[in-house]
Amino acid sequence: MIFDRNGNKEVIALLGAGSMGTAIVRKIAAGRKVLLGDISEKTLEKVSKDFQYSGYDVETCVVNALEKESIEAFAQKAAGLGKVMYFVDTAGASPNQASPEHILRLDMVGTGYAVDAFGNVMAEGGAGLLISSQTGYMHRLPDETEQQILSAPTEKLMDIPYIKETAVSSGLAYMIAKRVNHLQAQRAAATTWKERRARINTISPGIIVTPLAYDEFSAAQENYQKMIDASAAMRTGTSEEIAEAGVFLLGEHAGFVTGTDLLIDGGVIAAIRTGRYKLNG
Repeated sequence: MIFDRNGNKEVIALLGAGSMGTAIVRKIAAGRKVLLGDISEKTLEKVSKDFQYSGYDVETCVVNALEKESIEAFAQKAAGLGKVMYFVDTAGASPNQASPEHILRLDMVGTGYAVDAFGNVMAEGGAGLLISSQTGYMHRLPDETEQQILSAPTEKLMDIPYIKETAVSSGLAYMIAKRVNHLQAQRAAATTWKERRARINTISPGIIVTPLAYDEFSAAQENYQKMIDASAAMRTGTSEEIAEAGVFLLGEHAGFVTGTDLLIDGGVIAAIRTGRYKLNG
């Protein structure tokens, strides 16, 4: 049976087929072509079946988000399917999953490669979304370092002295990488993505319950509980709540929004800045 005879569909590319990214894509996927990219063939098979059984038009691509060539091939495959109107990047590793170097190479450099690659294929009027983290607000970078990040080619980010000297633990590497994501979106919004008349933003989620998040909860349960209790919401968030915000930033009602970050953390950062919660406390 042919479920959809429409051609020339708009393309949605998702890098990192986890629960948060798929929740966003599901909300905008009807009538469009979805390209799922992930390093795990098993994950791609499972998620693509879930999409297909829900009536969506989906294809998959194995992508190593650490490798520039692999990400560029993913972007080119997306462009070969039609007008790339949406790009969502959720690929990354959490502090309890990887070494500092791996986190920087995946969450920082890999994300930069994705921003660069899709900056070459986005259609006019398209929109991109990077999933960062509330931790991007937890470690302030010197102004000089931020300027170096904004001007450095993606492949040179690992050579920036402050990053080399400071990202000595997985936690610090993660905080730095997520702040760099904000800056990567700012630079792209003003340069390469602007040239294609496309927008790009970031979302910084707080404590969101996902399957992968349970690794973090198990490793630092007490600290997470204190953070939840100190927040204004006094609860964790859900992928669906992030998806609602993602749909807004990707959609027409956010046509004047680009190069910015939306913090969705239930008030954790507010608690930190007012002294109601102390990091590592």
